[in-house]
Amino acid sequence: MTPTETADFIIIGSGSAGSAMAYRLSEDKKYSVLVLEYGGTDIGPFIQMPAALSYPMNMKRYDWGYLAEPEPTLNNRRLVCPRGKVIGGSSSINGMIYVRGHAEDYAHWEESGASGWSYADVLPYFRRMEHWHEGGHTAGFEDAGFRGVDGPLHVTRGSRQNPLHHAFVNAAKEAGYDATADYNGHQQEGFGPADMTIWKGRRWSAANAYLKPAIKNHGVRLLKGALVDKINFINGRADSVTFQRGGQTITAHAKQEIILAAGAINSPQILQRSGIGPGQVLQQAGVEVIADRPGVGANLQDHLEVYFQVKCLQPVTLNKHVNLFSKGMIGLRWLLNRSGLGASNQFETLGFIRSDKGISYPDIQFHFLPAAIRYDGKVAADGHGFQMHIGPMRSKSRGHVHIRNADITAAPEIRFNYMSHDDDWDEFRRCIRLGREIISMPAMNPFRGDEIQPGNHVISDDAIDDFIREHAESAYHPCGTMRLGQASDPMAVVDPECRVIGVDGLRVADSSIFPRITNGNLNAPSIMVGEKASDFILGKQQLPPVNLTPHISPDWDNRQR
Repeated sequence: MTPTETADFIIIGSGSAGSAMAYRLSEDKKYSVLVLEYGGTDIGPFIQMPAALSYPMNMKRYDWGYLAEPEPTLNNRRLVCPRGKVIGGSSSINGMIYVRGHAEDYAHWEESGASGWSYADVLPYFRRMEHWHEGGHTAGFEDAGFRGVDGPLHVTRGSRQNPLHHAFVNAAKEAGYDATADYNGHQQEGFGPADMTIWKGRRWSAANAYLKPAIKNHGVRLLKGALVDKINFINGRADSVTFQRGGQTITAHAKQEIILAAGAINSPQILQRSGIGPGQVLQQAGVEVIADRPGVGANLQDHLEVYFQVKCLQPVTLNKHVNLFSKGMIGLRWLLNRSGLGASNQFETLGFIRSDKGISYPDIQFHFLPAAIRYDGKVAADGHGFQMHIGPMRSKSRGHVHIRNADITAAPEIRFNYMSHDDDWDEFRRCIRLGREIISMPAMNPFRGDEIQPGNHVISDDAIDDFIREHAESAYHPCGTMRLGQASDPMAVVDPECRVIGVDGLRVADSSIFPRITNGNLNAPSIMVGEKASDFILGKQQLPPVNLTPHISPDWDNRQR
């Protein structure tokens, strides 16, 4: 006899959006909530210590280990696509950088058919979710009203004690760019301190912020080790979820609704195995077609970036700590009192700029790091160095996620089609040239040595293109594979209330529903989606729009829109 479970709401995935929904759907204790998560515990320093961020995303225990298909434009390299396989999902293995996105991102969402998702509509949910600890210290009066101060998600900033942070911002100002006190507030454009999901020296993941309190205080049930196979339908309505756990096949029945929140790679897989997706793909995989929705798995987007690395003339970088003794001492101090270098992700300065005056809002992002090192922990060169992670924000390239067969253990075909649009090359060249210009400013003179990469000789378009082909990496921001839109749009998968078009009782709420990728890292908007979707699911009135006017550059002519 097949074991069964029952709950009012079943949430598939305990990641950024899933954890937020578990908290909100159970908040008044009126409904029972069951969360299904294949991953295990997040206990331990590899996840909880911010400076250890490179470890969990490279560990099979915590990462699904997905590998994208060979990219023809990137010398047929197969780029890794880390996705969290642990409670908290990717919020437990990410870089902890907190970026809401730009107001114009959400204007585009609404214009593309996601009615009710404008900046004024999502801002109250950003405010509801966050507990920002920097108000009154670094933000100006113009940031009043943009930030939340009593939500579950603690948002803080690093100490920025390393002199390279301030030299980099000063160099950007010398190059003609703004400084911004709060890129999540009134003005994203410019360079300034980075927000991070770290609290009291600990990673403040969605699991720590939402899921664990929901389990402890609201009675939410979490089943770890639950590998979801498919969603089952009766007369066009989502009725139950079939999953494997501990060698058993189990069916969980939902009295109210099932919510898919497994992320931009796993959510489309599950929906396709359930019979909803591109008909031809499903038939080739041996899956019965319940609803032919070509948009399921389509519209895959990501941010691509390069590490612009420079030798440092002074011994002030973090490279001096990349040895076993220093790592041990950093870890010991963190274990004893959650302080020191281990208590920061070290990405303490960010920048957002427009690559040209004819662009309405920033299209390039900079992450600055006072070390020259890769995400996998490998040092770029001997001695001291620093780096910028640079990449364009709104690539026109699109890819897909398709199941290969109905086997729940088989990895899907993940094809990003990076750099497949001609405009991508021009945008990426500008990223590198503008980054080089900033580093060349006088403020960096005391620190700037030779380039480690691209290298001082990489000047021409052809040379820069060759560098991109060989060295561009994913920023690990996949999204868009089940996008929001109107029911009349054949490529939309969910309607503006996150309901899967063509069936009843099923919603999707995670980064897969983004119509277009947002400016910056995706954890913050993913949590916002969970917050906003919760009110739709509960039938609550949406929070009133907050009509605050964000910064628009004075040299942008609105008539060009």
